[in-house]
Amino acid sequence: MNVRVVLGAIVAASLNGVVQAQGVPPPPSEEAAKATAAVAPQARTFGEVVPMSEALRASITKVVLMPGGSPTNEEIDGSYEKGTHGLAGGIVAGSGATTIHKQAGPVALNIPIPILQLPAMLAGGIAGATQREIQEFRDALTEELEEASSQQIVNEKIASDVYFEIRTAPNLEPQVFARETPVPDDTDTILYVGVRDLIIDVEGNDAIITATVIATMHRLRDETDVYETMIQYQDRDTLSNWTENDNAVWRDYANFARHYVGREIAAQVFDSAGLAHTLLPTKSNNVSVSRKNKWEGSSKSLSPTLAWELNLPGDDADPAWVIGMEESDIYYDVEIYDLHRPVYSAKQIQDPVHTVAAQLEPCQTYRWSVRPSYHVGGDIKYGPWMRSGVNSGNGNIGVEASEAPAYLYDFAELEVKCGSK
Repeated sequence: MNVRVVLGAIVAASLNGVVQAQGVPPPPSEEAAKATAAVAPQARTFGEVVPMSEALRASITKVVLMPGGSPTNEEIDGSYEKGTHGLAGGIVAGSGATTIHKQAGPVALNIPIPILQLPAMLAGGIAGATQREIQEFRDALTEELEEASSQQIVNEKIASDVYFEIRTAPNLEPQVFARETPVPDDTDTILYVGVRDLIIDVEGNDAIITATVIATMHRLRDETDVYETMIQYQDRDTLSNWTENDNAVWRDYANFARHYVGREIAAQVFDSAGLAHTLLPTKSNNVSVSRKNKWEGSSKSLSPTLAWELNLPGDDADPAWVIGMEESDIYYDVEIYDLHRPVYSAKQIQDPVHTVAAQLEPCQTYRWSVRPSYHVGGDIKYGPWMRSGVNSGNGNIGVEASEAPAYLYDFAELEVKCGSK
């Protein structure tokens, strides 16, 4: 992790040096320089990200999302009249295959894995596990990793996920373009979204899988990368659990990695409220809460009523827009998941209670969460999703993928009883 921070600082310094040495375009204004400096890479722990500054956000109205890394200082021009925008037929620049080990040990046997369209790495050890177990694990995943078209962790799809999250944001006009598509002259910035790597590390009987995605905001008027964040998603399980039932847990990992990364990039770059709050699930007229663990609920209704409590303690670090905010300015988004995918969502709920407008399945345990949205001055800012905090409180580090994906692990549980109506 220290390497990542150091490299980020070096890259930022080098890019600024190139712009000034070339003499064109002129240096950014003092205000822009402060906005850029406010988001310079900082030392931080795994998965911790630094949101983009409010000053920089306010300067962006028209943004184009593109898959892949930022080609800083390349000439980018064009108009909507030239070419067809969108991802149809787009090819990720720099795409290529990498290799995976087919046997235990450090020797790569050159089996292509174009899954990430970027170089990946498989690291392995045999302490606590037999060579046969590791080889079976690798053999089981090889076919999955070779079939890039069937996988979810690819640049184009993640860029589209970010767009899906921000498409309704006020005061923002986002578009998704392929790499070769010229962008309009009046575009403020391009947000490049690219998978850096997928690392599979074998420790004893466990395999730890970490996906890393880089999001870079590139300002067109001075060809400068003004913000960069690294989003990581990690889960672990036994070698056998990862590949059981035709690699079912691995497939779930790929789906939830995309889901988490898309949301986190959208939050950190565009719509994070930066407001301290606590959220807790509570009982309702048809959902009871365990006395031993308030994060475990149960219901005899197939359309349960979810309830929660929001607390805004107030803090000197809260943004200025909090002053004067009314309770009527707060809305909520609710989501329910099974262990594989989201199964229900409801948006912009006025009150901290919601009756599910569909029937859930009996004899099933779901995970659910809620996030607040603050509507102030024609803008919308989102708070983080409600979490118990048992999984570091951030949803990007898992402890047992077969029990629940990392993203869901510390969401509230909802058991729908057998025989529920």
